Amino acid sequence: MSAPRPYPVRLDGELDPQTSRWLWLVKWLLIIPHAILLAFLWLAMIVTTVVAGFTILFTGRYPRGIFDFNVGVLRWTWRVSYYSYSALGTDRYPPFSLGEEPDYPATLQIEYPQQLSRGLVLVKWWLLALPHYLIIGLFTGGAHAGGGGLVTILVLIAAVILLFTRTYPQSIFDLVMGMNRWSYRVMGYALLMTDEYPPFRLDMGGQDQAPSPGATFGKKL
Repeated sequence: MSAPRPYPVRLDGELDPQTSRWLWLVKWLLIIPHAILLAFLWLAMIVTTVVAGFTILFTGRYPRGIFDFNVGVLRWTWRVSYYSYSALGTDRYPPFSLGEEPDYPATLQIEYPQQLSRGLVLVKWWLLALPHYLIIGLFTGGAHAGGGGLVTILVLIAAVILLFTRTYPQSIFDLVMGMNRWSYRVMGYALLMTDEYPPFRLDMGGQDQAPSPGATFGKKL
């Protein structure tokens, strides 16, 4: 029996042990330039995803240029989220970049699909993903990059602990990473980047690992 492979959307984060005890108080101000640029990039990604959807419908393929751009927007979003209030995992200011930036402590990779279902493109982003939307809505408060829900509550708890003890609780970090990982897997699926249904599984910890052989794993529908 072959070992299960990782989900095509891989999200990782390395917790900085030297995270400042007070910088989180002003990160909302520091990320404003990123927030403005990302607002425009997300608008562009909505348009490119629609174009990609029609292309998939007729050819079964996701245009590689559009795919790389959309992945870049998600990478940028994840780095800013990780720096700010979806994790507070690092004080290293995120780069203004769509590229991979492998040296940054937060990374996102999505496997390019060689072929996609033409029929699924019509239903997976709304109907099939609906159960996941309900779950990640609890995690993020409905915001694509965080900004509410359980993630924000846990991160703020960790921030207060950090303020008084200089220590970010590893257990909270692991749980927050699991929620973010679930959310980005669903985003990748809803943005038509994979036909592999996201697993209903909270994979906690900084590193995205392949599931154990007995774990429930998402399959293509």
